[in-house]
Parts: sequence; C-alpha cells; structure tokens
Amino acid sequence: MEIFYYALLAPIAGGVLSLACPEKMKLKVVSFFIFLSTVLCLIPALNVLVTGNTISADLNILNGIFGTVKFVIDPLSAFFIAVISVMSFVGSVYANGYLKPYFDKKMNISSHCLFFTMLISSMLGVVSIQNVIFFLIVWEIMSLSSFFLVIFEDNKKEVLTAGIKYLIYMHVSVLFIILAFAFLTIKSGSYDFASFANVLQDNAEFANLVFALVFVGFGIKAGFVPFHNWLPEAHPAAPSHVSAVMSGVMIKTGIYGILRVLALVGIPSIEISYAVLIISLITALYGVLYATSQFDVKKLLAYSSIENIGIIGLGMGVGMLGLAFNSTAVAVLGFLGCILHILNHSIFKELLFLGAGAVYTKTHTRDIELLGGLAKVMPKTAALFLVGSVAICGLPPLNGFISEFLIYFGMLKGALVDSLGMLIILVLSLAGLALVGTMAILCFTKVYSIVFLGMPRSENAEHVKNDVEFSMVIPMGILATFAGLIGLFPQFVLNVIAKSVQIFVADFELPQVVSVMQNISIVLFAFLLFVVLLMLVKKLANKNVVEHCTWGCGYDKPNNHIQYTASSYASPFLSMLTPLFKKVFDIKKPKDLFPKDAHFSLRIEDVEEAYIIKPFIKDVEKFFTIFERIQNGNIQQYILYGLVFLILSLIALVIIG
Repeated sequence: MEIFYYALLAPIAGGVLSLACPEKMKLKVVSFFIFLSTVLCLIPALNVLVTGNTISADLNILNGIFGTVKFVIDPLSAFFIAVISVMSFVGSVYANGYLKPYFDKKMNISSHCLFFTMLISSMLGVVSIQNVIFFLIVWEIMSLSSFFLVIFEDNKKEVLTAGIKYLIYMHVSVLFIILAFAFLTIKSGSYDFASFANVLQDNAEFANLVFALVFVGFGIKAGFVPFHNWLPEAHPAAPSHVSAVMSGVMIKTGIYGILRVLALVGIPSIEISYAVLIISLITALYGVLYATSQFDVKKLLAYSSIENIGIIGLGMGVGMLGLAFNSTAVAVLGFLGCILHILNHSIFKELLFLGAGAVYTKTHTRDIELLGGLAKVMPKTAALFLVGSVAICGLPPLNGFISEFLIYFGMLKGALVDSLGMLIILVLSLAGLALVGTMAILCFTKVYSIVFLGMPRSENAEHVKNDVEFSMVIPMGILATFAGLIGLFPQFVLNVIAKSVQIFVADFELPQVVSVMQNISIVLFAFLLFVVLLMLVKKLANKNVVEHCTWGCGYDKPNNHIQYTASSYASPFLSMLTPLFKKVFDIKKPKDLFPKDAHFSLRIEDVEEAYIIKPFIKDVEKFFTIFERIQNGNIQQYILYGLVFLILSLIALVIIG
C-alpha cells in the first residue's frame, strides 16, 4: 500500500516542484511526475484486478477524532485508479503542446500545473478512501481544483460565468452527499464505509432514501439529466486537455460514488432499479439530441458526454434489475457493459476532446460552421478524430461497439425474465438505446464532415497549413490504439474487469460471455481485413484514373457556398423535434437595394436552462435587490447593524430564559 501513497503524492510533488522551474519546463516536470504516479498506481491496481484480492491500510490522522482513514483498493477502486492514472498522464503529455501558445500571453501556467496535479491526486483519493470525513475533504479538493482549471482563461467573461456555475452545482451536489453520509453515520455510529453495509441491507426503505440522495449528489457530478446543466458550459470553457480529463475521468467519480453505495446496499429494490434505468434512458436521449443540434464542437462533445453517462447508467440499471429479480446473467451483462463503457468512454471521449483542441489550436475557433477542408492540411488529426467518431457511435471494430453490445445483450436476456413490467421497460430501453446510436451516427458524421471534409468555410480554416506538433499527436495516437485493441480483443479486457463485477455479483461464470466475445473478435478481424482488401483493390483499380469534379453543372469551380452546413445537414431530423428545443435567432435582414450588411445566426438553448434555470436566477437576483440599500459601503452603518443584532440577540435570550 506504501506504493499507492507515493502514487498519490507524486503528482502534487511535481506540481509544487514546477513552481520553481522555468516557464517552458513546468509541463515537462509535471508530465514526468504524473508518469511516475501512473506507474506506481498500476502496480497495485493491476495486481488487484488480476487476483481479485483487496489491499487496505489504515492511517491515524488527527488523533483518530474521525476514526482511522481507511485506504482500500478492491477491484472496483483498482479499475478506477487504473483509468484515472493512465488517462491523466495522456492528458498531461498533450498539455505540453497545447499550452505553448499561452506562454507568451502572461497566463498563469504555474497555478494551472499545480491545480492539474491536485485534481489527479484528489481523484485517486476519492476512489480509494473509505472514511466519510476524509472522502468529503478530498471530494471538495477535486471540485475546487477543477474549478480553477476551468477558469484558466479568466479574462473571458463566459469562462468565469461557466466556472461559477460549475462551482455552484458542485456545492449543491456535495450537500446531498453530506446528507446521505450523515444519515448513514448516525445510523451506523461509524465513519467507515464498511459499517454502512449492515444498516443499508437491514432496512429497505432507509436504503432507498440513502440511494436516492446519493444518486442526486453523485449524479450532479456525473451529469445525469436533469442535473446536467453545468456540464455543457464548463467543458467548452476549460482548456482541451482539462476538458478531456474532466469528461474522460472526473465525471466518472460520480459513477464510482453511485456504484460504491450500490455495492453496500447489496440487492437494490425494483422501484429504485426502474428509476435508474428510466433516468439513464432520458439522459442518453437528451444528451445525443442536444449534441446533434450544437455548432460549438466542444459543446457538442460535452452533450455527448451526457449521452454516454446515460448509456453507462443503462448498463447499471440493467445490472440492478438483474440483482432485484435474482437473474445472475442479466446482472453480470449489465454491470460488465456499465464498467466497460466507463473505460471506453474515457478513451474515445478524451481522444475527441484532444482532437477538438488540435483543431482549435490551428484555427482559433470552435464554430463548426467556420471550419472545413482540414483533412488535407491536418491528416493525422483528421484520421485520429475519425477513429474517435467511429468508436463513440458504437460501430465495429472499435471499443464502443463492445460495451454497447453487452448492454443490448443484457436487455435481451432481461426480457426473458418472468415479469411483464421488466419486459416493457427493457423493450423501451432497447428501442431507446438503438435510437441513441442512430442519432450519434448523425451527430458525428455531421461534425466530422463539416470540420474535416469539403472546402474551408472561412479564413480561420484557410490559413491552416500543417498539422499540430508531435506532442499533441502522440497522445491521440495512444488513445486510438486503445480503442482499436479493446474492439479487436474484448475477451482479454473482460477477464480483467470481471473482478470489478464480482463486487456486485459474487458468483458467476464468465466463459460463456468470453466465448461470445471471441467469436465477435474473429468476425471483427474478418471485417477489418475485408475493408483493408477493398481499399487496396480500389487503390490499384484507380491508379490510372484521373479524378475530376462529379457535379459540374456548367460551373467547374466549386466554392464553400455550395456545401452542406452543419445546420442544413442535421435540419431534416431536428425539424421533427422542434418542441424539444428553444431556438434563438439573430437576424439582420437586408433593407436597401444594395445592402451593406446582413446576417443570420441560430443558437439552440437547453430547455432546462431557458425555462427553469434562467427564470430562477432572475427571481433570486430580484429578491436580493431588496437589500441593495443596506449595502451602502458605510462602515459606521455596518457597525450599527452588528450592534442592533447583538441587542436583539440579548433580548431573545432574556425572553427564552
């Protein structure tokens, strides 16, 4: 366990040491210490995942006032430790290239490095500490450090607004978590997570209450609908490597919190299981719908993260229903799909955010409508972004297909359980997940084709002459390789994560699932070989063919005005769902015969933001304007307020006495 303690401290040591280093060396020092932490994390984590053993140690801090601080690495913690450490290291390498343009802008790179390392260490602490007080302390450090990372470009008003919104949501989140832990601590008489199992398993109603509070608290961090509103604002505001780590791993700490409490509950109630499945389905549909409607590439990816949190929740819900109806096969498939999709989403979403960052570095815009033709000048980024796009759509032969297949498989198995209610809900979920997959394909064919194909749509894209530097391409290449390996060799990954599933389903046999995965692997290899051969044949056949414009129509010089736009590409589908959006138009119509200026733009607002959040904020602001006269800046008057308060307090004490 001592190795893991060093792993926890290594990133922060790198962050502190970087403060004394020259500007251009800071990120290199941080990357080295994060690499060191990753190696030290993987030693105990892989050992636990392979053997299924649990490593634990107690630390006596603050003279044991709040009990001993128990660090536990069981298979569930080990899985998250491995994902967090590897993905964070990949993000830190990418940051070396991404932040170079900021060196000359007098941005505070030193504090950014320190908060980045604090975020990594705190995430590792969250998934290994099992003492309520210290868990909450580390959870708060994670929220605060990520807040400072989000507001890196604090000279921009929209960035500060997004950061403050994120901070507010995180503190609403922690209130629910504190309330749930307070109930558990009072009931069990201990701060130790292990002591909660008995009180949760002995009282079903109490377990439902605690799980509901936990699901809201951790669900805000994860981004479940309707607790998602911070996510589409914070991710675009943060630097791309921070967005990648936040979306790839940080929001998964919310999933970890839900899974950890679920493991303590044991067998969840049928009602709670249905609720998780329904909320997850709504989250997946809502996320992909709004992702398809976005024009900001990072906001699109942020809504896509909400969609994938919904897919992870669907796997969790299927697993919970399997436990509730005593169906081992359904439970195993659900939790396998859930946990594998946590890993898969970390890989392809981080890849896509890093790809978006590469595009932004070269074009200085996130507006899809202003891009185009980048595949010719940024071929490496285009190819790697395509890998991420195929993976996130759940298409073979990449990793997203495998985890979604397991969830589908679990739903089909669950439909055979002797329960009409379960049959109905799983058939609807099956149809919903299929619709999510279809919309994801629409969404990512839109973003890829508009950004990388065709002709440049603005000067931002026209001025790009070459791809991003090596330090930004390599991390994307590593992630793309992971996506391919998991897609082609799923049986090996399942053998590793199976130990994590045993936290929820004690006794099960994996060979049947592994056998299915081996068959899928063979089919995927055959499919990949067929595609490669087809491309070779096409290349040889077209060797002497002269390519020319397919559609000339009397005009042989195409331009960017005759291309599809992002709006026109998705419009036929989105027009059928108009009531689910709030469209905000900005139109200046031409008035004169020879108008000098005219423009049209469309922005899609989140309906929750438009009809719930904004009206609520306006009401709060209106309420606080009542007290503006009190805050007049006069110190003597403030002293008078204090004196009046003391007198009233004394009078109240006399009356009570």
